[in-house]
Amino acid sequence: MAIEIHVPVLGESVTEATVGKWFKSVGDAVAVDEPICELETDKVALEVNATASGALSEIIAEEGETVDVGALLARIDETAHGKASAPAAAPKADAPAAAPAAEASAPSRGVRASAAKVAAEKAVDLSQIVGTGPDGVVTKADVLNFLEHGTAAPAATTTVSAVVQDAKPLEEVVPMTRLRRTIAKRLKDAQNTAAMLTTYNEVDMSAVIALRNQYKEMFEKKHGSKLGFMSFFVKACVQALKEIPEVNAEVRDDSIVYKNYYHVGIAASTPAGLVVPVVRDCQDRSFSDIEKEIVRLGGRARDGKLSMDEMQGGTFTISNGGIFGSLLSSPILNAPQSGILGMHAIKERAMVENGQVVIKPMMYLALSYDHRVVDGKGAVTFLVRVKECLEDPQRLVLDL
Repeated sequence: MAIEIHVPVLGESVTEATVGKWFKSVGDAVAVDEPICELETDKVALEVNATASGALSEIIAEEGETVDVGALLARIDETAHGKASAPAAAPKADAPAAAPAAEASAPSRGVRASAAKVAAEKAVDLSQIVGTGPDGVVTKADVLNFLEHGTAAPAATTTVSAVVQDAKPLEEVVPMTRLRRTIAKRLKDAQNTAAMLTTYNEVDMSAVIALRNQYKEMFEKKHGSKLGFMSFFVKACVQALKEIPEVNAEVRDDSIVYKNYYHVGIAASTPAGLVVPVVRDCQDRSFSDIEKEIVRLGGRARDGKLSMDEMQGGTFTISNGGIFGSLLSSPILNAPQSGILGMHAIKERAMVENGQVVIKPMMYLALSYDHRVVDGKGAVTFLVRVKECLEDPQRLVLDL
């Protein structure tokens, strides 16, 4: 009996993917839940597993093809045993130089299958290309860009070629990656859809810094994770969201949907672009649970291994531009959420306290919000509550 393998549901707003690599060939034996191919989406690369044991009898979608959700990928013959997967054969000594060089370099480096396919077709040596994907993976866009700008001139003009290549071109045209196109579309859609407004405040970080310095060694020794600033902000935001529920809501058709759970997205920068993994049920998590989850998700984000489930379902987002030195910015909403908090760099500034000028470690905070859902009073109150919790962190322990 032939079992059909289809493109699985890929997550919110993701309707298509590119077949990146087949791990099995026609006739190979497969086992239940064994990965048989990899799909590249706008956000992540994910493996498709076999739903039955047998032999791979037919591959419908070849590497490099774009497929929609639900499209047929392959068929498995349950009645066949199949052969064991064989390792790729080494190139023969007398093989032509150009195309085999591109093909041989693909398995030894991080190279997307779609990139290897184009490189083989165009006789491009992949060893000359610097990958821009996660961990330096060479993408199809990298190969196309190399073909556009990096192809060497004929040997007869070697000297001229060297001079030209050393000179920086006035313009460089680099195709957008699928992830970058998706980021651009979602941000522009958020601007076009929401009535977006930003309010600002500043917070004295002295109390959080002192508390962190006092307990960070004890915290790490007991919980096995470092005590960072982000857990304080997550906890402070949850407290404020409970009081101002419209910031934890979304517009759905002609209704406002209020969420009584707190899934906080933590924006993370990766080599492939910005992603927002979600820390779920923050209202039930301890400081150590939050810190460990942030570290786990951050590592998976940098490795390009985040799943769709780990990036969807957020109710509120925190973005920390301060790690790059940003002093102040206006974050764009992560639709369909109605609020996003922007953190910034901590800078010592002269502040007036009880008639005296004192030096304080200060941070600017920015809350961008959807004015269709959140009124100005609610937005300002939310930011004030976050400020109060951070300047008096005992409130977080006492749930005040």
